[in-house]
Amino acid sequence: MKVTVVGAGNVGATCAQRLVEGNLADVYLVDVVEGLAQGKALDLAQAAPLARHARTIEGGVSYEGAQGSDVVVITAGVARKPGMSRDDLLKINGGIVTEVCENLKAVAPEAMVIMVSNPLDVTTHLAAQVLQAPRERVMGMAGALDTARYQTFIAWEVGCAPYEIEAMVLGGHGDSMVPLPRLTAVNGVPLNELLPPERIEAIVERTRQGGAEIVGYLKTGSAFYAPAAAVADMVAAIACDQHRIIPCSVRLEGEYGLRDVFLGVPCRLGSGGVEEIVEIYLTEEESAAVHAAAEHVARTVAEWEKLAG
Repeated sequence: MKVTVVGAGNVGATCAQRLVEGNLADVYLVDVVEGLAQGKALDLAQAAPLARHARTIEGGVSYEGAQGSDVVVITAGVARKPGMSRDDLLKINGGIVTEVCENLKAVAPEAMVIMVSNPLDVTTHLAAQVLQAPRERVMGMAGALDTARYQTFIAWEVGCAPYEIEAMVLGGHGDSMVPLPRLTAVNGVPLNELLPPERIEAIVERTRQGGAEIVGYLKTGSAFYAPAAAVADMVAAIACDQHRIIPCSVRLEGEYGLRDVFLGVPCRLGSGGVEEIVEIYLTEEESAAVHAAAEHVARTVAEWEKLAG
């Protein structure tokens, strides 16, 4: 497995580290800043004897190194600053993602793409549009990260290990995400038997603001450890053909009563990429929240199309 990571900032470099040190893939790291990808790749390569892996990692400014990639992870773009929403990034990151995908189309047309750049559901839409790729090959890392945040906050409240939480977050990557407390359990025990409704609602709200909370602390950057771990989890499902169900942003073609919109839903990931979109039962309230998230994404896509002319 070869993975190209576009963008050698905190998210991209940490993705690269998790992929090689997790023995998941060889990595090519690319960035427009001269020397940035090369330097970080060299540093990571020199850690191989200590991390005890034999994966290769190289870096450069040219997309030619992406040839032969099975997966491309796109992290390029600017990070959020305090008070900035993911949608505020649209003008800048929309153009960056479009340019990146034009380059990728020339050198790695058959690669699967995992989008990380925000606003995620919109940039995933743009990537699919530019690449003209089938939907099983273009997905956004959204629900995997949002679910991990949700699991973490529940574990802190309940007093258990985060990996004991069975949970899923759907919808948009941002304020329109839809955590599902009804389907959340701790080793099989329903969450509503462990916590009162007001504490569950507080956890849901903190999950929605999970990224903004970190931005508020960092001031000049955004989250990167957890996003990189979410990407590595998705790559592992593909590289190891695990057929795991992970919530991802994908183009819906009638599922959940939605069409031609990218949104976080349960997806089965394996060597073929998105092998299946799993439709689960949603209550009327949950379905309304998912549809509201889809409307928000569609409005933002329309806004981008106006900006792009």
